[in-house]
Amino acid sequence: QVQLVESGGGLVQPGGSQRLSCAPSGTIFSINTMGWYRQAPGEQRELIATITRGGSTNYADSVRGRFTCSRDNAKNTVYLQMNSLKPEDTAVYYCNVEVKRNYYSRYVPVWGQGTQVTVSS
Repeated sequence: QVQLVESGGGLVQPGGSQRLSCAPSGTIFSINTMGWYRQAPGEQRELIATITRGGSTNYADSVRGRFTCSRDNAKNTVYLQMNSLKPEDTAVYYCNVEVKRNYYSRYVPVWGQGTQVTVSS
């Protein structure tokens, strides 16, 4: 069974930076699109960044220009570099990765466990 292990997160001051990473554990044949979501208290989970296998990225308007999503295909790892953080960026951040477990299977989305990012002075 494939699981995603997230790292990073924690408390950061406004204007600061933080980097999240996410890597799968278990047997994987291939990975397609990787991305990041976040969910603030009382809010719906929102998609904030995606990156394709070829490296094309898309961002939500709320983070464009401040956050950068990247991936290391050799390590099957996706990163989210967050700069110029604001209090409204406070949320639980989740990675989501489309994983193919073997040649015959199809890509299925797998979620990370979530990591809390709190932006506060």
